[in-house]
Amino acid sequence: MSANGKQKGWKDVPIGGLILEAGSSDKYETGDWRTYRPVWDQEKCRHCMICWIYCPDSSILVREGKVVGIDYKHCKGCGICAHECPAKCIDMRLETELEAGEAEGAGAGARCCAKSGGEAGGK
Repeated sequence: MSANGKQKGWKDVPIGGLILEAGSSDKYETGDWRTYRPVWDQEKCRHCMICWIYCPDSSILVREGKVVGIDYKHCKGCGICAHECPAKCIDMRLETELEAGEAEGAGAGARCCAKSGGEAGGK
C-alpha cells in the first residue's frame, strides 16, 4: 500500500536491488546469504582491531575498544576478517556444518555466538 492508502501498481515498485534512501542498510539483514560463517575465538583475540578495519559490512562488534563478537545479521561471510587477522582467531566455517552441529547440540563455540548476537562465550 502507498501512503495515500491505495495499492501500488507495478510502476510504483522500485527495481530490485535499489536502495532508495541513504542510511537504510540496517533495515536489510543480509546475513542469510553467506555460505561461510566467521567463528571468533575470544581466547586468541588480541583486540588489535584489524578485522574491524577491514570488514566491509561493519559486522565486527566493538565495545570500549575491544572486539565483543560478530553481527551475523549483516555479515555476508566474505572471510576478509579471518584473512587479515594476525592472531588467526577468526575461523571461517561452512554455515551448513555449524547449523547441523547446533541442531545436534555440538559446536558450543558457534552455538553460543549465534544465540548471543555474536559474542563468543555469551559475555
